[in-house]
Amino acid sequence: MHPITIEQPLVTIVVTPRERFSCAQSSLESIYQYTDVPFKLIYVDGNSPAKVRRYLETQAQEQGFQMIRTPYYLSPNHARNLGLAQVETKYVAFVDNDVIASPGWLAHLVQCAEETDATVVGPLMCQEEPVHEIVHFAGGESHVIFDTRGRRRLREKMYKQGKRVADIRDQLQRQQTELAEFHCVLVRSSIFAQIGMLDEAMLNTKEHLDFCMTVAEAGGTIYFEPASLVTYVPGPPLELTDIPYYMLRWSDAWVLNSLNRLREKWDLAEDGYFKTKYGGLGWRRRNTIIRPLVRRLSFGRDNQRLENVLVRIDKVLNRYLTDRHAKQQPPQIKTAVASSSKVEVLSSH
Repeated sequence: MHPITIEQPLVTIVVTPRERFSCAQSSLESIYQYTDVPFKLIYVDGNSPAKVRRYLETQAQEQGFQMIRTPYYLSPNHARNLGLAQVETKYVAFVDNDVIASPGWLAHLVQCAEETDATVVGPLMCQEEPVHEIVHFAGGESHVIFDTRGRRRLREKMYKQGKRVADIRDQLQRQQTELAEFHCVLVRSSIFAQIGMLDEAMLNTKEHLDFCMTVAEAGGTIYFEPASLVTYVPGPPLELTDIPYYMLRWSDAWVLNSLNRLREKWDLAEDGYFKTKYGGLGWRRRNTIIRPLVRRLSFGRDNQRLENVLVRIDKVLNRYLTDRHAKQQPPQIKTAVASSSKVEVLSSH
């Protein structure tokens, strides 16, 4: 790869909360350790716990990045839009706060965009720890198909998930694709003048599908760049202070609203794809919070009766958290950006 030598940053990195806060420090430190091209950074902090907030405020002063903090939890696209509104560079790189970077990750993404004129570039995305070993995503498909009855249906496919990087990396090459994920993605900023800001009605799931199909509909291109390697480290929540946001982030109401928005926006049939999603409501909370708690209370054993009781309690609590969060929101998101969000520019990069 030819080195990129520039004086002014081409990229603004916008870091946003994904589902918890306890990975924020290791993620941010990896960005500064492994990013070898000039960049600006905007950190969107949606009501993180006090310890994380103090860490981020200290780092903003030391590293010279802009920090945007709200006194309430943020849905992903809302958080991204808060950062995007401040971006003035040619590219914006959206990065979740549980992503661990590797050497040259950003330079490779920019190199791909510059050489291909891509609108969107996604890296080789890995999952879980140890980092950079198991593939989560290596490009994919996202488009509307017509079935034999003439219904519009969603085609979604992720390539190479679960494969070991060591086994397949020499088979991967830069190529045009249909899908990139918001765990980490580089976007040409000018596309937002065509398509508008990210759709905040997509509250918590499938927003990457909606975005990529919107870009394609506008004539943009999406590329997969395997030379760029990052890993997202999913939950379960590591600290008690993570749990309220995690439960809201994966709430039943947010999932249903997002799926309904996707279906209505793209005029999709309510087929088996959506019915399967409806049937799986709450699976993340069940797997990452309820079942570990059941095993802890049952001395390491499964206990289906106890699990069923806790699932019923979880449903009630989840509705309460969702309703409470809705009441905390400003009446309009644009008003929230202007008046309710605390925007603090601590220094310039």
